[in-house]
Amino acid sequence: MSLHILLVDDHAIVRQGVRQLLIDRGIARAVDEAEDDVGTLAQIDRHAYDVILLDISLGDTNGLELLKRIKRRAPNAPVLMFSMYREDQYAVRALKAGAAGYLSKTVNVAQMIAAIQQVASGRRYVSPAVAEAIVEYVAFENDPLPHEKLSDREYQTLCMLASGKRLTDIANALSLSVKTVSVYRTRLLEKMKLSNNAELTYYVMRNQLVDMAPAGC
Repeated sequence: MSLHILLVDDHAIVRQGVRQLLIDRGIARAVDEAEDDVGTLAQIDRHAYDVILLDISLGDTNGLELLKRIKRRAPNAPVLMFSMYREDQYAVRALKAGAAGYLSKTVNVAQMIAAIQQVASGRRYVSPAVAEAIVEYVAFENDPLPHEKLSDREYQTLCMLASGKRLTDIANALSLSVKTVSVYRTRLLEKMKLSNNAELTYYVMRNQLVDMAPAGC
């Protein structure tokens, strides 16, 4: 199976490494690259890809939002999310938005190749961690946890706040105004019935939504 793949990541060194690996292993005959939403949608307009590898964090673009735009533009496009974020943080959201699978950047080469081939064959890729996240989601579907009621942007803001980032840091990371991030913070606190950042951080730690190590969310 020699595939035509689109790799979407805002880090050139990641794109170069993954591209070379896939070509050297004979998995891909061609790997096109994009670093943002504009480049991604332009590539999709030109080509029908066997697999689209899409990162969640793309600088000024949220990968989940871009996923939704891709699926509106090309409903049958097989998108495999490829992210540094833990599978239990974003996998269910990605699958609900139309992704064919969710792959952590911590996987080894064999796991990555297997996931790509599975998605390219028309099937979904679900790792054991994603399967567990889905089971937990289904178990609480009729009575969702507070954080499951948040929009993707609100959830991302929640994780970053709990990791100790200031509003200014979050605004810079997401290419938003501080005022907009403050609105997201207000909304998520209201939806979750929390009063301040301390309660927010406690909730996130209790539910293990982020790794509280320095790398954070």
